[in-house]
Amino acid sequence: MLMHYLEKVGSRVINVMEGFGAVIILIGQIFYQLKHVPRGKHVLRQMASLGVDTLPIVALTMLFTGMVITLQTANEFIRYGAQSTIGGIVAIGVARELGPVLTGVVAAGRVGAAITAEISTMKVTEQIDALKVMATNPIGYLVVPRVIACMLMLPLLVICGDVIGTFGGWIISTYYANISSALYIQSITTFTVVHDITGGLIKSVFFGAAIAVIGCYYGLNAPNGAEGVGKATTQSVVGAIIVIFISNCFMSLILYR
Repeated sequence: MLMHYLEKVGSRVINVMEGFGAVIILIGQIFYQLKHVPRGKHVLRQMASLGVDTLPIVALTMLFTGMVITLQTANEFIRYGAQSTIGGIVAIGVARELGPVLTGVVAAGRVGAAITAEISTMKVTEQIDALKVMATNPIGYLVVPRVIACMLMLPLLVICGDVIGTFGGWIISTYYANISSALYIQSITTFTVVHDITGGLIKSVFFGAAIAVIGCYYGLNAPNGAEGVGKATTQSVVGAIIVIFISNCFMSLILYR
């Protein structure tokens, strides 16, 4: 019984390490393919598909996130006479953590799933094999434009999300907590520094790369059949979200210590 349990644990550990090694190899192949500049139209097409189309759900998520933060904290700050800090607290919380993380999670659910579904479908229908037959490297043709697009678009989405989340906090503070707009804006300019924003943008660049790499990895290694496409898509979203939360902790320790 003990040996059976140890075999299962060992098999799981080996599978995890093999997957981790395969991702590292894929990252190495991506860097190698960067010596060939990808076509601009491919990158722009992916930026429009993966970035612009994600903006509405990011805007909706961040708007209500900013509103909820202010709704939960405004009365407490007012009770202790700290209403002059509400705007700064909301702006810092959104810029440092909630903006990058929630935008990354939303992108993982929409962008990561789309990347995996598209590439895995191409694999199942043997389109990737056709690219190899035509002497076209699938990594350079499929993966690199998506990685570049995600790394460029996610920081832009985070900037939009930061502004919208802070605006949501302003709505609640002004119309619910009866705090003047001038006081809310003044607290933002007083307590928020540039590093609060740039740190979140640095996180978002890494999150974008992680979402694209993980999505492409599961797409390229999807099992055959329609069931394999669905399984790969689910694994991609779950894996990307886990990587975002874990890496966010360590990057916060490095950037804001």
